[in-house]
Amino acid sequence: MSITKYQIFLKTAACGSFSKAAEAMNFTQSGISHAINSLEEELGVKLLSRNRGGVVLTADGRSVLPQVEKLCAAHHAMMQTVESLKGMDSGLVKIATFSSVSVQWLPRILKNFGQLYPNIEFEVVTGDFYDQIENWIVSGAVDCGFLRLPSAKRLQSFALQRDELQVIVPCDHPFAGSDPFPVAELATEPFIRLEEGEDYEITAAFDKLGIRPNVKYTAREDRTILAMVSEGLGISLLPELMVRNSPSPIKTCRAPIQFNRTIGIGVKDKKAMSKSTRLFVDYVRTWVAENGDREDQ
Repeated sequence: MSITKYQIFLKTAACGSFSKAAEAMNFTQSGISHAINSLEEELGVKLLSRNRGGVVLTADGRSVLPQVEKLCAAHHAMMQTVESLKGMDSGLVKIATFSSVSVQWLPRILKNFGQLYPNIEFEVVTGDFYDQIENWIVSGAVDCGFLRLPSAKRLQSFALQRDELQVIVPCDHPFAGSDPFPVAELATEPFIRLEEGEDYEITAAFDKLGIRPNVKYTAREDRTILAMVSEGLGISLLPELMVRNSPSPIKTCRAPIQFNRTIGIGVKDKKAMSKSTRLFVDYVRTWVAENGDREDQ
């Protein structure tokens, strides 16, 4: 049994097209198609339905998918164990992250780490929600992941940095540069909220202030919120790391109260980490302690 066909099936299902899966896995599109056809013949069921927009899972494909995910995770764990037994500074580390870390920290971390350990490879996946990242770690789909602490799942984690909330306003806002931003304005100004489920610290801050924001818009991506604020659609409250090096012109103000989120990195089991994962996690902790507050130039 070739595990590659199962890995191709997972990637194609996630990407929704042969071409995107081929690009992500560095295969030809025909190679992806051939692997899927071969797997369908091997299993005797149709896994994907082709259409003009790409591919979607069939009913059989949806039924098989969870088992294939477990199979691939088990294979990855086995290979990590073998690499650890070899005692070599090589291997593959699968990392889960969220947008602000992937933009502000991760490129520099990977660049510097790669200079020390050039034989270690990485696969990076970005989660839409914190609990999605936690689930990936618990299931073994990734080796480690950047998290908001405390975690809701039973994970083993290391705190990295506290990320303070800041009020975000348009450059021409009358209270731009206020220190702190007036509480009354937070309650009355049109407010752009981070999608529910990702705004725990923001909701907690408003609860502590005893006010309810005048929510006009809700968005999933922090970059979307920054662009909307820049266009004068409202104000927002976001962690500093989300705001750093904003591609949209905005002004930041100190929040009326100090509130923050704690960013950490988590693993399923510290004792079961492969050598390559342990090297990476240890490096991340050191790098953030030395560089986490510095803006990328």
